[in-house]
Amino acid sequence: MKWLAIILGVLIILLALVWIAGSSLPREHRAASRITLRRPIDSVWAVVRDPMALKGVWRELTSVSKQTDAQGREVWQEKVGGFDIRLIVAESEPPERLVMNVDSPPGAAFGGRWVYQLSPAAGGTTVLVAEEGWIGPPPFRLMSKLMGHHRSVDQYLTALGAKFGETVAVEHLP
Repeated sequence: MKWLAIILGVLIILLALVWIAGSSLPREHRAASRITLRRPIDSVWAVVRDPMALKGVWRELTSVSKQTDAQGREVWQEKVGGFDIRLIVAESEPPERLVMNVDSPPGAAFGGRWVYQLSPAAGGTTVLVAEEGWIGPPPFRLMSKLMGHHRSVDQYLTALGAKFGETVAVEHLP
């Protein structure tokens, strides 16, 4: 019985430390990364603009479907890394800029938006993706900090390169 009380006490202390550490981190974050592909901007835009194009290449993307909501907006329902994410196309300026907002219901653990910027580069296209997000629960903030805020963006860009048969060097931006 004494050992059970000690184990329970240690678990409570650990949970409190995780909560305190997460609470000390900011709710909002920005993670931006870029790559350069040896493909013309129109070819890259076609893939960026169609999330279904990465199914089977981006391991974390296990399902994706296109929908239209009641307001007539273009919506993408994705399952990425075990999370169901509903993305609403907020801006689309072919072939250079796409903004997708995470449709976070009340009480959601996270939200924000992804901003995609494409620009011509010598012999190809530079793709910059910025995640401008927020994370609510302090334990999730700590987990995201430890795993790295760039993780999802970098996985996406690596998969985008793989879609074109390229191994890319992902560069983190301030």
